[in-house]
Amino acid sequence: MLTSDRLERLKNLSPAKRALLLKQLQEKAAPAEEFNLIPRRAQQNPSPLSFAQQRLWFLNRLEPDSSAYNVPVALRLTGRLDVTALERTLNEVSRRHEVLRTTFVETDGQPVQVVAPFEPQPLPVTDLSALPEDQREAEVSRLAAVERQRPFDLSRDPLLRVTLVRLAEEEHALLVTMHHIVSDGWSAGVLIRELTGLYGAFSRGEESPLSELPVQYADYAVWQRERLTGETLEQQLGYWKEQLAGAPALLALPTDRPRPAVQSYRGATHHFSLTAELTERLHELSRRHDATLFMTLLAGWQALLWRYSGQEDVVVGADIANRTRRETEDLIGFFVNMLVLRTRAGDALTFEELLGRAREVCLGAYAHQDVPFERLVEELSPERSLSHQPLFQVVFALQNAPRGALRLPGLGLESLGREVTTAKFDLVLNMWEAGGALSGGLEYSTDLFDAETARRMTAHLSRLLEAAAAEPSARVGDLRLLSDEEEREFFAEASQASQASQAYAAEPTTLTQLFARQARLTPAAVAVEGGGERLTYAEMDARAEALARRLRALGVGPETRVGLFMERSAELVVAALATLKAGGAYVPLDPEYPRSRLSFILADTQAPVLLTQTALLGSVPESAAHVLCVDEAREADADEAEVTRGATASVAPAAPANLCYVIYTSGSTGRPKGVGVTHAAAAEYLSWAAAAYSPGRPARMALYSSVAFDLTVTSLWLPLLTGGAVAACPGQSAAALEDAVAT
Repeated sequence: MLTSDRLERLKNLSPAKRALLLKQLQEKAAPAEEFNLIPRRAQQNPSPLSFAQQRLWFLNRLEPDSSAYNVPVALRLTGRLDVTALERTLNEVSRRHEVLRTTFVETDGQPVQVVAPFEPQPLPVTDLSALPEDQREAEVSRLAAVERQRPFDLSRDPLLRVTLVRLAEEEHALLVTMHHIVSDGWSAGVLIRELTGLYGAFSRGEESPLSELPVQYADYAVWQRERLTGETLEQQLGYWKEQLAGAPALLALPTDRPRPAVQSYRGATHHFSLTAELTERLHELSRRHDATLFMTLLAGWQALLWRYSGQEDVVVGADIANRTRRETEDLIGFFVNMLVLRTRAGDALTFEELLGRAREVCLGAYAHQDVPFERLVEELSPERSLSHQPLFQVVFALQNAPRGALRLPGLGLESLGREVTTAKFDLVLNMWEAGGALSGGLEYSTDLFDAETARRMTAHLSRLLEAAAAEPSARVGDLRLLSDEEEREFFAEASQASQASQAYAAEPTTLTQLFARQARLTPAAVAVEGGGERLTYAEMDARAEALARRLRALGVGPETRVGLFMERSAELVVAALATLKAGGAYVPLDPEYPRSRLSFILADTQAPVLLTQTALLGSVPESAAHVLCVDEAREADADEAEVTRGATASVAPAAPANLCYVIYTSGSTGRPKGVGVTHAAAAEYLSWAAAAYSPGRPARMALYSSVAFDLTVTSLWLPLLTGGAVAACPGQSAAALEDAVAT
């Protein structure tokens, strides 16, 4: 076991010595695991899935027609191709690796993997040689696009598909597609090595030069399930629970469009490169600070994310090969694990201090890499959302898996290339080094970002790394991002914004005034729907006014905080508006939050009134607040006299300078802190958001994330101020989603 003093020793060693010490510690801690092979499983079929496979199986059940986890390769082969040798090669690869003959079925409510007996398969050939050259090229591009976008049926399909396209006598295209559930980046290197060795031997009339594999992927899955239990698992999980306690659920990057309620997984990639000179200086910076190149690039990426988001607590995902056993090195399969790297940046830190933090985080993660990401998510139980991935939404990867080049005797090979059209995360930064220079590809979700945004982001990263390599003692906030042209544009826009702010300041407004104006313009349009209800602007205005009268009768007025302890629903939206109409400021309280946090917020705000729903009465946090059930109050509002009797006292409406809402931080650096936002500030932001997100048209947005999260302000209020509609989506647990899929 790696104790804290041993971990401290690791941090002070060179990378080479550190790797050796890690190996020695692992040997002393678990000699049986290091020297005993993973055993062959006792039962051939069926076998359990690995933890990683189970996650992809579940995602496939949610979206069975998705190609997001297809792994396609398209190659052009020039020269005299021995089709028989190629067919024999592909069959031998399939024979050697059971995982390529595996399907995933459900038995007694649980997924299992079933390995089919090996049977040689013919190589499908599509002949385009009779077409004119320009038509051939267009058709092979179309076939490649169709192939990479064709989904797999995990319960029936072979998860390795190969098609050979004949373009001319000595020109072919090879289209290979695997599903990620049986493959990863390391597996691509294994496949390339085996194709090279087998095709060369078979084309010369020789037998296979490859030795038999000691174990299969299903053996690893059984071993993993049996090993990660008891004390071993608890020790590893304990580290991650401490490391990720209070981590933010979402990295709030500025986006070109609001986040949709459900990810489409549509994406694209922007490619860029660093100079050989900068690459060498980054290597030198890494050596001086006893770090790896991965750690240095990670620090740069996290610094950029902090500069973009303003969040000092930055959480990034990172792939790790997870092939810690010798017998897994030559297997095709889904071994890769995701590590959660959480680093706190900030303006006061220098880059070399941030690099030190990144190094420490990486070393701790490497020492506890055995916990599968899927098991970690299950243990931490973060709020699940179909709109984003749990724990992190941004990934960094430095590709250094042994891959080699595919060389087939007598053939020239080149990639047909492909446009990446999927994105599993908001952003994935892939980097690799070739010819002494670093290159990269920024994969981005096209739901959120434009191509120009991705291009600008990689340019900013390049400049930040350049500045960090030149002056690592500089503060992270001082590292240059903008080009000369961008700086000129920035100052010009800042001047215009200042003029606009001055004009706005002369005539500020409130959210209630803006909503009232919109309700007069579109009284019959749908304003909110959810929980089986659909309210027009006129209906919502009337219902909110009735509840506002009750709140005024309870003493709510300007600067009065009103707690909202409610599920996402049309009633919640009405309650927020009613609070503002009464002159108060709403304080959103997520029913999923710990009761201790909710009680603290109510005490801290001294909210005299708490709005809730009958179904939540049993879980209302302890406080001195008067509890009012919105649904019960609505039924009683039929007696209008009762509502108005207590509202005889005149209460002045909120002014632009009065509080509009109070939202609390995550509390990752201590106790949660309430951030109060005035009507004037909220109205100014939403006026900008309307111009940026829905210029000249109504906005329709889903209210799917926690209302206690500050970004939800956009999806709650922007539609209501532009004539659009809010679709309130009640929360769903992972279990509920699983039940929904099953039915």
